[in-house]
Amino acid sequence: MRPLTWPDCRNVRDLGGLAGYLQTGRLIRSDNLDQLTPAGIAAVEAAHISRFVDLRSAWECETFPSPYVADTRLRNLPLWDPADPDVSALGLFEQYRILVDDYRERVASAVVAIADAPTGCVVVSCHAGKDRTGVVVALTLDLVGVPRELVASDYAASGESAETILRLLAHVDERYGGTAAYLVEAGATTDQLDALVGRLTG
Repeated sequence: MRPLTWPDCRNVRDLGGLAGYLQTGRLIRSDNLDQLTPAGIAAVEAAHISRFVDLRSAWECETFPSPYVADTRLRNLPLWDPADPDVSALGLFEQYRILVDDYRERVASAVVAIADAPTGCVVVSCHAGKDRTGVVVALTLDLVGVPRELVASDYAASGESAETILRLLAHVDERYGGTAAYLVEAGATTDQLDALVGRLTG
């Protein structure tokens, strides 16, 4: 993984190069793109982005509008809805577990949005770029076959404990039989998952 300079975003990195599993310039994770300066926007455009997968709620998108709000490359796929029960007082693992168990179709839709994007690089982002983005990216990397210690290392680079995401992936194993089975049960097709693997590794 390679940290990127997109002023004034603070948590941006290209996930390519993870032990040779992912090609560079295929998948980038980021915090809120509303922070981009003109120099940051220029850096984004230089990355040849074909899709922005924005995981924020409608309220967040209205309050902190993306500079790409009118861009056809933007796909807003909120993982949490304001009408959902408030789980913010719970620990991160429990928040993530509720997300993958109770809102699995939303999670799968975000992963599929990476798989079926036009040719180019995909950016996955939320507000801080660590929790919602962290879950979607961890499942994506696990599906591709990135060793879990590297998945955890990438997650921890956003400032959280690696153990949290390892516990979540272990939960997905125990309850669903692995990431691929989880995503298929949640609505993804095997063709979409195969396309995602090929997109990121081929």
